[in-house]
Amino acid sequence: MTWTETLRTGWSAIRTHVMRSTLTVLGILIGIAAVILTVGLGLGTQKDVSEQISALGSDLLIVRPGSSTDASGMRGGFGTGTTLTRADAEALDSDVTAPDVAAVAAEKSSTASLEAGDTNWSTQLVGTTPSWLDVRGRTVASGSFFTTADEESGAAVVVLGPETAQELFGTTRVVGQTVTVDGTDLQVVGVLSAAGASGDSDLDDVAVVPMSTAADTLVGGTDRDAVSTIYVQAASADRLGAAYQETEQTLLALHGIADADSADFTVNSQDALVSTATAVYRTLTVLLTGIAALSLLVGGIGVMNIMLVSVTERTREIGLRKALGAPPWAIRRQFLVEAGVLGLAGGVAGALLGIVGAQVLPGLLGTSVVVSGAAVAGSLVVALAIGLVFGVYPATRAARLAPIDALRAE
Repeated sequence: MTWTETLRTGWSAIRTHVMRSTLTVLGILIGIAAVILTVGLGLGTQKDVSEQISALGSDLLIVRPGSSTDASGMRGGFGTGTTLTRADAEALDSDVTAPDVAAVAAEKSSTASLEAGDTNWSTQLVGTTPSWLDVRGRTVASGSFFTTADEESGAAVVVLGPETAQELFGTTRVVGQTVTVDGTDLQVVGVLSAAGASGDSDLDDVAVVPMSTAADTLVGGTDRDAVSTIYVQAASADRLGAAYQETEQTLLALHGIADADSADFTVNSQDALVSTATAVYRTLTVLLTGIAALSLLVGGIGVMNIMLVSVTERTREIGLRKALGAPPWAIRRQFLVEAGVLGLAGGVAGALLGIVGAQVLPGLLGTSVVVSGAAVAGSLVVALAIGLVFGVYPATRAARLAPIDALRAE
């Protein structure tokens, strides 16, 4: 019996019981689609998180102050102290102390209420320097960013995020308008391009002013020289490690600290955040894929059950074929082919369903779904393997039937 005849006979047997075969295929179909979508969701989430973190730049270091302690002795978390100053940022921007650092931008952040006519809006007020635009990878959609001259003179100017402009004026065409912060009028000189969100912060809801304006006019106080964050851009991604060492050693020397473990600041890189987030989501993807794969086991058991039923129903057929000279291997191959066709059909249908689901789910869930070619190919191989593996026992049982017993079966 040739392979062509075997395939034709197997396909005929499957078509004879369409409903039963369809239900058998359905179990494998659901499992394959679940695996493809689970892997796709995991890869999509990794992609989204990595893009959000990497939006700050793969060559960027983020320096934050240490913790603070109030009058009652209660300690705050990292980033709550006032241990970083504008002088620290200026030292890091020196080619002598940090030759592997390309640019530095310090931030002095606070929450402020902005007023425009009868409208008000609370947003993040950021005092910084002109280098902030390039270091943070932002662009201006309209108008311009403030200049070094504005920073040196403490000019009353502001650059708004698109969401902030929309909330205050109902439009982003606001260059030349005036907003008021704590009684100080600021002229809008530019509007930033949309950048989305990063972590738990909205990058489009922000008001950026010169550092001198924030420190001397809007914020003031005894800690007017303190900054909340210093962004350090390495000369290149390859020199990030050297920039890290220079940043740490320069700040330790400025703060008079000999032991790095006692530093009153922290230095983080975007690569570390990306690696951590990727590792977490990779673990979740493996876990969820394992759970989805259990449905493939159920589908495989369904294949075995149907093939055993088929062997029972076709006992007389098997006996007749053996009586006519069909060897055991031909009988075994016949039933293995039928089981393999059921598995492969479920795999192809499940792969198609998974690909379609990957196109639909992003609009429903608001997250990316990345279809992995390796996952699709692997799923097809697994589906075929499941059909063959779970078809071995029924096929072997059919091949071992004695011709005389099979012919006498009712």
